Amino acid sequence: MTDRASARGWIVTLAGLGINLALGVLYSWSIIAKALTAEWGWSAGQSSLPYATAVGTFALSMVFAGRAQDRFGPRIVATVGGVLTGVGLLVASYASATVAWPMIVGFGVLAGAGIGLGYASATPAAVKWFPPQRKGFITGLVVSGFGLASVYIAPLTTALIHGSGIGVTLRILGVSFFVAIIGLAQMLVNPPAGYVAPMKMSTASAKTKPVRRDLDWRDMVRTKQFVLLWIMYAFSAFAGLMIIGHMAKIAVAQLPGIDLGFGLVAVLAIGNAGGRVAAGTAADRFGETRTMFVVFVMQAIMMGAISFAHTPLSLIPVAAAVGFCYGANLALFPSATAGFFGTKHLGVNYGLVFTAWGVGGVFGSMTAGTIVDSTGSYAVAYVVAAGLCLLAAATTFITKAPDPLRAPVELKVKAHKTKAA
Repeated sequence: MTDRASARGWIVTLAGLGINLALGVLYSWSIIAKALTAEWGWSAGQSSLPYATAVGTFALSMVFAGRAQDRFGPRIVATVGGVLTGVGLLVASYASATVAWPMIVGFGVLAGAGIGLGYASATPAAVKWFPPQRKGFITGLVVSGFGLASVYIAPLTTALIHGSGIGVTLRILGVSFFVAIIGLAQMLVNPPAGYVAPMKMSTASAKTKPVRRDLDWRDMVRTKQFVLLWIMYAFSAFAGLMIIGHMAKIAVAQLPGIDLGFGLVAVLAIGNAGGRVAAGTAADRFGETRTMFVVFVMQAIMMGAISFAHTPLSLIPVAAAVGFCYGANLALFPSATAGFFGTKHLGVNYGLVFTAWGVGGVFGSMTAGTIVDSTGSYAVAYVVAAGLCLLAAATTFITKAPDPLRAPVELKVKAHKTKAA
């Protein structure tokens, strides 16, 4: 890369990182949910609904946001995302103990859509400035901001709720993120048309990662690789988002009398961010599916371990490991999508893959809430999540990258024959 292109690429990367540091308010939901239960008397199921709605809206909006940023550029789409996120939190601030709809509409629908628009714009724009052998690292770096956000948002939210209440807290967060996201969005820009980042052909990664032809979303969804990636993503997201959405309440249930709420959320967030960078780097060296297998198995083990963690010394490292595994997946799947199907249509392609995250997240959060309300324990939820992670690990053995040259051609030939018939 030329010095000028390299500098622009890093500006876009750091802007994307900053945007994700604001959008990561989603991962501090367990702090808000804990307050909804303690101060307003909401049940576990009720306090899970806005979060589950946000996760589902986030995932669905990624499809449209990805296509929009591919067409109109990341700056415009991320700016709209900042507006929706800020306004959504302001609307949510008007909820009360007896009026839930502002929280569901504001946090769940509006902020969920805004997070999707901003998130969809950050990673593709950054990845396009760098050669293929660095896509895992760049992806991990950009999305690490989303995971790391809870390190500051969790204690900030806790302090604000204790001092000013839930409504004022959401208003402060809404205004702050409105300004921050819109400002950083102005730095997001795609490379000029025809730009190709130079590859370092002397590196091992360049020899093992051939340049792939770009598949559009119509071709991509007809491949078995898309289906397998989708299934693995849904299973792993079920486990990760179940814990993230309930972490503060898990601490209350398993550590009675000990207040580690936002501390555990922050520990989980550090693991989340570290997992994204580490897994992205590992994927560049060993490949996405091999790295996924290790992560899924580790994730299953942690689902079992957390059920036995009833002291701070046991729960803290498990929370960090759960965050690490979850964060790793958020770097591996966009990297795999780019590696399998190219970067030209990465926005919409990853948006479609990302719907699996939404499905897993919605069912993970709501399933855990329902199980706790019914049994008074998270034990059954842990078992279900561990089983899904093991199924995802087994699926890696049949998930191989498409042929770099033939797969798109074969798909287009099949499509042409179908039309002719």
